[in-house]
Amino acid sequence: PVFHALWCLGAQRKGMVISMNTANKLTMLRVVLIPVYLILWHIDAAWSIYAALAVFVVASLTDLLDGYIARHYNQVTDFGKFMDPLADKVLVLTAMACFCSVGRFPDWALVIVMAREFAVSGLRLVAVDNGRVIAAGWSGKVKTFSTMICLSLMHLWGEPFAMNTLDWVCVAVIAGTTLYSGVEYFVKNKDVLNWNK
Repeated sequence: PVFHALWCLGAQRKGMVISMNTANKLTMLRVVLIPVYLILWHIDAAWSIYAALAVFVVASLTDLLDGYIARHYNQVTDFGKFMDPLADKVLVLTAMACFCSVGRFPDWALVIVMAREFAVSGLRLVAVDNGRVIAAGWSGKVKTFSTMICLSLMHLWGEPFAMNTLDWVCVAVIAGTTLYSGVEYFVKNKDVLNWNK
């Protein structure tokens, strides 16, 4: 509260208007829930994995809600365009890293997900530099939704340090949808990458 008040005071002196709409508040809630999830994950108690799952589900729902609210109530902002996908990626990668640390998510699958995110982000930066905006495709939305569902299921079933059948199915779905959506982005926007520039 103290830092927020000081920041607002400084911004007001510079003539800035301080406001945060509902969509951005939901995005920031997701950001705040990420360290909460990490703390719950590392608590050595039978209930902690279910508490971590509850936090993960709530955070995932904010990802659906903030986008809907931003589009339908004209709350799209530059801050939201930057922070919403960033919070989404950090949330998902955090959960994957946690499962990877206990041997229930292969490191190669985590590398695939990270490589796809970096590659698509780089493609978007090049596109913006050329005055073009690459909108999120349906394959990307399917990838995000299926990944969150799979990670939620992995919280419910399984033992540490051993991958079960469900884990392998979830890994296959996550890796498959990630690869497909990544390839689709580059195929549909291959003209963005000019090899002669």
